[in-house]
Amino acid sequence: MRFSILTTALTYASVASAAITWSLQKASNPTADQAEAYTKIEAAMKLAVARYAKWSNASKTVHVYYSPGVPTAEANFNGDLRFGSDRSYMTQRTAMHEIAHTLGVGQTAAFDRLCASGNWPKALPLLRSWDGASAKINCGGGHFWPYGLNYETEWSETNGDRHVQLVDAMIADGLQGN
Repeated sequence: MRFSILTTALTYASVASAAITWSLQKASNPTADQAEAYTKIEAAMKLAVARYAKWSNASKTVHVYYSPGVPTAEANFNGDLRFGSDRSYMTQRTAMHEIAHTLGVGQTAAFDRLCASGNWPKALPLLRSWDGASAKINCGGGHFWPYGLNYETEWSETNGDRHVQLVDAMIADGLQGN
């Protein structure tokens, strides 16, 4: 019995420690525009983080902001993620894409090296298991494709799942290193 309780506690602790957590910074007395944006951003982030939790062991604390001056959305490796005022980008797809940046996509020297070499020991075989033996990970402008979710037209439930799994494999390949 003690072993069962200990095992359950350790499993919970390991799951809880491997998670993306986030908080949305809000004005104390939001305008109607801010309130609407907060609602959309929260919905997008909840869906995105739930999908990452289902398919990834990634761990990150993300600080989310509504910044009307941002044209679309942006994020960096330090964990800051900003949504601009364009409501069409306040989606699960955008949130997932930006979370990938907080995890190192397009943000680390390791990403650049891995892209330049094409040496993705875990991510490339995963991609090829879906798309065939000739599939390759393409990189440019701090992004990757396929499955980078760079545009809304790339969205599907399957592509969302594959995006997270591919980012997770990229992390295993050293994406977050220097």
